[in-house]
Amino acid sequence: MSSDTPVPNHFIRQIVIDDLEAGKHAVIQTRFPPEPNGYLHLGHAKSICLNFGLAQEFNGRCNLRFDDTNPAKEEQEYVDAIKEDVEWLGYHWAELRHASDYFELFYRCAVRLIQDGKAFVCDLNAEEVRAYRGTLTEPGKPSPYRDRSVAENLDLFNRMKAGEFDDGSRTLRAKIDMSSGNINLRDPALYRIRKVSHQNTGDAWCIYPMYDYAHALSDAFEGITHSLCTLEFEDHRPLYDWCLDSLPVWNMPELADELARLQLKPGRSRQIEFSRLNLDFLVMSKRKLLALVNDGLVSGWDDARMPTLRGIRRRGYTPEALRNFVRNAGVTKQESVLEYSLLENEVRNDLDARAERRMAVIDPLKLVITNLPADHQETLTLSNHPKDETKGQRQVGFASTVYIEREDFMEVPPKGFHRLVPGGEVRLRSVGIIKCEELIKDAEGQVIELRCSLDLTSRPGGPGADRKIKGTIHWVSAVHAIQAEVRLYDRLFTVADPDDDRDGKTYRDYLNPDSVRVVTAYLEASLQDIAPESRYQFERLGYFVTDRLDHQPGKPVFNRICTLRDSYAKAK
Repeated sequence: MSSDTPVPNHFIRQIVIDDLEAGKHAVIQTRFPPEPNGYLHLGHAKSICLNFGLAQEFNGRCNLRFDDTNPAKEEQEYVDAIKEDVEWLGYHWAELRHASDYFELFYRCAVRLIQDGKAFVCDLNAEEVRAYRGTLTEPGKPSPYRDRSVAENLDLFNRMKAGEFDDGSRTLRAKIDMSSGNINLRDPALYRIRKVSHQNTGDAWCIYPMYDYAHALSDAFEGITHSLCTLEFEDHRPLYDWCLDSLPVWNMPELADELARLQLKPGRSRQIEFSRLNLDFLVMSKRKLLALVNDGLVSGWDDARMPTLRGIRRRGYTPEALRNFVRNAGVTKQESVLEYSLLENEVRNDLDARAERRMAVIDPLKLVITNLPADHQETLTLSNHPKDETKGQRQVGFASTVYIEREDFMEVPPKGFHRLVPGGEVRLRSVGIIKCEELIKDAEGQVIELRCSLDLTSRPGGPGADRKIKGTIHWVSAVHAIQAEVRLYDRLFTVADPDDDRDGKTYRDYLNPDSVRVVTAYLEASLQDIAPESRYQFERLGYFVTDRLDHQPGKPVFNRICTLRDSYAKAK
């Protein structure tokens, strides 16, 4: 995958440059370590682009590693989706790894900690552990089981592994410092009992490592040089370093055979934190996204209004636009909330260059040209792209009866309205100048048809073709047009911060009832048999994509990707 834009420098990139110039690493090794307990969202895109992008730029390697240490919440469905999403973004991993690949290594390391007097088996339940842990202002107190002998701890840990004890009845905890100002160092749990079948290891294990322990060691096993995490892990870094200080896995003879079997070359890693990607008008909590799906508030994880990568792909966003957005957003340690419109602008910039133009009408109003024969038909040749001649031309059918957008006509126009009005003139795109002569209304007084005359001299190539007129509107031929289902998407929430609960409201109270509207539109006939995920600009309306799941040749379904301009900025 080639770079779309020059890569801006940032503090992590500079660390990599400095490390390589100092000879600290021959090759950099990064990883993207998702938990397979949900679908990836826009926040993950930053980590994907950063980890894979750095490895790519500096001829390094990036692994995709599934942190599958909590089998109760993990599913193969998520594993498959994550792999597909990473590839859709344009990246390819050096190796596909799983934390579960290292369960035997984790176990041997835990035994080493016990032997070194750095870990113990604790009988406190979860509530008791919380009570003993203390608070931010008060130190914790040691577990009454903290001073068990090495022999007793080894025996109990082996019996935990053998399945002798119930879930939650015992944990293996690190022996660090119960008075530490960092609560993460107050004898954190390293292993818990969880009698749940694992998607990769089946029933081979009933004890599973905790995230902080497994993550630090997985990085070391794989020789990760730069372990990039979001800022919420900054307070966990001392525990990360404690694990690697206590377990120099690159120099532990008891691991050699298993490391060789897995073809691993371990090394000491450095954890570096960066700010998350936060955008307004979104929620990105997995819990809240799951609730939206489970409660039927959206149609699924790939609903085109969702901030999941599956959702934005279905909406029609391009991976190139998303990568450019992440690059331009930058990498810092400063938390901030970016405007969603910045992402939409990247999409517009990308599609403006690549999307061919077509005419479509989503709210049709019939228009009859009275000074052409009723059965008049002809074929016009139009450019596919006004800025790119290499995209060629297309043939578009024209007839004396067409559809225009209802908003392009007003019976009583406001000041500054330059489209069609009674007695007024407007240019019909690539046809000529028409004048509205007559309105046809239904019983309720609704305008259902316009009767217009065409200035035949104003047709392309005619003597009046250059006659100045302020307004130009598009159309589709009533004879040649095809019908399509068009989904007009808007933002899922009505406020910039749907997580704001200061008024006693929740994100559910801010759901936008108009976030999707489905209409039957009229399109150029050339759109009849196109493939799913084909993107076009519908002139004057916005960018649209054929739905990747529901669209079928002969039965088109389009999603609006975005409007041509930021309607939210205009509303402000």
